[in-house]
Amino acid sequence: MMQQENKSNRLINEKSPYLIQHAYNPINWYPWGEEAFEDAKKEDKPIFLSIGYSTCHWCHVMAHESFEDENVAAILNKFFISIKLDREERPDVDSVYMTVCQALTGSGGWPLTIIMTTDQKPFFAGTYFPKTSRYGMPGLIEILESVATQWKNSKEKLINSSDNILKELGKFFVSESNDTKLSEKNLKNGYNQLLKSFDIKYGGFSPAPKFPTPHKLMFLLRYYKMYDETNALEMVETTLGSMYRGGLFDHIGYGFSRYSTDDKYLVPHFEKMLYDNALLVIAYLEAYEITKNPLYKDISIKSLEYVFRELTSNEGGFYCAQDADSEGEEGKYYVFTPDEIKIILGEEDGNYFNEYYDITDEGNFEGKSIPNLIKNSNYNKKDEKIDVLAQNILDYRNERYSLHKDDKILTSWNGLMIAALSKAYKVLEDEKYLEYAKKAIDFIYNNLVDSKGRLFARYREKEAKYKAILDDYAFLTYGLIELYESSYEILYLKKAIDLTEAMIDLFFDEKNAGFFLYGKDSEKLIARPKELFDGAIPSGNSVAAYNLIRLARITGKSLFEEISKDVLDYIAGSIISEEINHSFFLIASSFALNKTKELICVIKDESEKEKIKDTLSDMQAFNLTVIIKNEENSSELEELIPYTKDYTLKDNKATYYLCEGNSCFPPTNNLNEILAKFHKIK
Repeated sequence: MMQQENKSNRLINEKSPYLIQHAYNPINWYPWGEEAFEDAKKEDKPIFLSIGYSTCHWCHVMAHESFEDENVAAILNKFFISIKLDREERPDVDSVYMTVCQALTGSGGWPLTIIMTTDQKPFFAGTYFPKTSRYGMPGLIEILESVATQWKNSKEKLINSSDNILKELGKFFVSESNDTKLSEKNLKNGYNQLLKSFDIKYGGFSPAPKFPTPHKLMFLLRYYKMYDETNALEMVETTLGSMYRGGLFDHIGYGFSRYSTDDKYLVPHFEKMLYDNALLVIAYLEAYEITKNPLYKDISIKSLEYVFRELTSNEGGFYCAQDADSEGEEGKYYVFTPDEIKIILGEEDGNYFNEYYDITDEGNFEGKSIPNLIKNSNYNKKDEKIDVLAQNILDYRNERYSLHKDDKILTSWNGLMIAALSKAYKVLEDEKYLEYAKKAIDFIYNNLVDSKGRLFARYREKEAKYKAILDDYAFLTYGLIELYESSYEILYLKKAIDLTEAMIDLFFDEKNAGFFLYGKDSEKLIARPKELFDGAIPSGNSVAAYNLIRLARITGKSLFEEISKDVLDYIAGSIISEEINHSFFLIASSFALNKTKELICVIKDESEKEKIKDTLSDMQAFNLTVIIKNEENSSELEELIPYTKDYTLKDNKATYYLCEGNSCFPPTNNLNEILAKFHKIK
């Protein structure tokens, strides 16, 4: 990727792996910042903005075709100020200009190509362009030459065009909300829309390409529990099974790829993202809690094993992603031929392995085979021999040309992984998951929080940079709440409350409700969007609302309840019967609309705490909040949750209080008795 024979450009001083990939392009790239904007004004040149990320296949293609090309570089260097931006470092900038692209062209994606005025107002948008025109697609050279001519001869037209575009696009940045209030109708609409779009044969809720969107499955699990709707559970199980059986799951090295290019989840886009694996672990674990299907447990364990092996830093944080490409070819790292397998394993074991994973002479991907279980009816049965053989294949695969790894650490995505690890500890009772979660929290608070308590978004090579956006605050709080509810350590609840209060101060729109994407103390862009769409990653607004309602039910803080209601009503009034695209909003809504049960446990010693954790690990309850009070934490707990002052030991024994809404059952010293009452009122 890097052309070492070229002189380095300004990107050589950046920390982003994506920007560094372009540091030896012949283009005079700038990072996003004042120097670029000042030079654009001084030299009276339009700005060429290219946005991507380091594991993006089509970003690699455009880089090789165009950004390493001397002719393209000559045009850009002469007529434009060129900015290269890592979307994962600056999701706020990416969101603004992706919205522009989607509004102007009807589609979006990366690489994102924007041409704009010196004051950052866009007048041209697109995604990937070849160097020269082909197959009806305009070439980058032709586009640049045309814009350069227009800038020289009719600059005012372009400026007026950019002003008009911004004026027209105002409604795309901040959704208008009507007076609709959140109700059960939203949940039922979401369920019916998912049912209507469901692929009965292979699972999932769209034609190819199929993205995992685990939060759709997480909502359906809650819907099943609320309404005893078996179709909801069947949709979840079909999808979970198909995603695992296909090539979307890496059967050799574990972990899930970003999406499937076909309807059966066979051929993935091979890059692996931290956020996908975090959310999928949560979905599989929640399904395991309900069904006790050991396959879901096994998939969760294997996915986390992948994260520990490939995406975990020695410092405690988690890296972003692994690339799809090796030696310039997408997927080459992951595919095999039957003869190759037999050379490694021997004739007998090789034939067994090839049949098990459907590795054939014809292949299923460019003449070679992605190991998969689509045709294997025994996919859900444990096969210890296969596990041993797969380890041998992994050892062999590890000798191949290694995949690029984006080793920056993002606060937001780490928050999701902390939530997954906390859930894993709670469900699987393996201490290592708790240790990894705690270590990641310690890493973030030691490296990504400044002296004033302001959270930052990205860490790499000892540098924390970029003020955290809504997603960072919301996702990290989500992780902290999950960590508190699995460990019952007050420290994590306190951090979650503090972060939430800071989030309200920095991002909440007091006039119209909802949370803005970037904070009131951050760089001002041409728009200040509110993101509501739950795509591959859930929106900050949905997760924030979920956090707020959970914290409100734990702490009794009325402010949290009120703001959560405002945000959920705001989203409900904005989505215009498109609940299917707001599935994490539906998760938050199901919690808000369902009566929460609070279990307050007043105990004497740690052994009783472990008994509670063991008992609760065997049950699934999306609407149960648990608080454990003991002599050591009582003063701190009562400060955070004032109503806990009224809960004390009875007869000097561990005492359990179960409350629903505004009423409580009589206290008891028998945990099983109180849980029986919980199941009765559930």
